[in-house]
Amino acid sequence: MDPIEREPKNSDSWETEDTPLDEPTDGSEQDVEAGNAPEDATDVRREWFVVHSYSGYENKVKKNLEQRIETMGMQDKIFRVVVPTEEEVEIRDGQRRTSRRRVFPGYILVEMVMDDESWYVVRNTPGVIGFVGSGTRPVPLSTEEVDKILQRMEVEQPHVKVNFRVGETVRIIEGPFADFMAMVDEIYPDRGKVRVLVSFFGRETPVEMDFLQVEKI
Repeated sequence: MDPIEREPKNSDSWETEDTPLDEPTDGSEQDVEAGNAPEDATDVRREWFVVHSYSGYENKVKKNLEQRIETMGMQDKIFRVVVPTEEEVEIRDGQRRTSRRRVFPGYILVEMVMDDESWYVVRNTPGVIGFVGSGTRPVPLSTEEVDKILQRMEVEQPHVKVNFRVGETVRIIEGPFADFMAMVDEIYPDRGKVRVLVSFFGRETPVEMDFLQVEKI
């Protein structure tokens, strides 16, 4: 995702003068009068939006927004606030260190029904810079984009942080070549593998290993 943040025109409304929120522009008013409106309009209008916040303060902004939702009684319009993260494993000083890594630093996902009231609550939360969108209107994420992000957060296989590059020397810390020095020959990020050249009996032997089996020296 390559979000581009756009600031609304003012701090009171996200709507433009040409398209007020509550006035249908495509005949939907006639559909409602005819009894063709969906049974639960709120569910139909629930969408995910990207909110730009100060990098490093995502969790604080999430907490601030959740408090505002509760104190201002907006639970029927703002449903979920998510800071996309994934589990990350790094080898440091011979030890595996696990942490939660922010997938999109400086951005938060909010599931909400967008109108003037809900826009105001989110936009004026301390730490929020603005909504990501085109022009003055926040643009919701597609279902495919949301599913991809949420599934990434639920993946059981942790992301492995690689701190070595091709041509650098690493130490093998697991397997039959443990404690051997080797040179990084190729890195396969999609497979979580690295091919190293191990000097064995005067010959360089290529060996493919997991990222977690080597460490930078």
